[in-house]
Amino acid sequence: MGMPLELNTMIVTKGREKRIEENLFSLEKEGYRLYPIDIPIEVKRAIESESSGVGVIRKVEWQGNTTVVTYQLVSLNSTN
Repeated sequence: MGMPLELNTMIVTKGREKRIEENLFSLEKEGYRLYPIDIPIEVKRAIESESSGVGVIRKVEWQGNTTVVTYQLVSLNSTN
């Protein structure tokens, strides 16, 4: 029996990210997902939305059909 796995090339938060430190965030996603680590990728609030910034994933944890991603926000796109 195989394990379903999704490959993601951007971080989509849907507003569920949790701040750990100043620019370090944690995001829990349903299912098993694979992300590139230590490479800058886009951070978006929704798939179809504008980019919120750029993040670098520092850690990916799989457990109980969930993926926990810890990422550092390295740049923020602002409308101000």
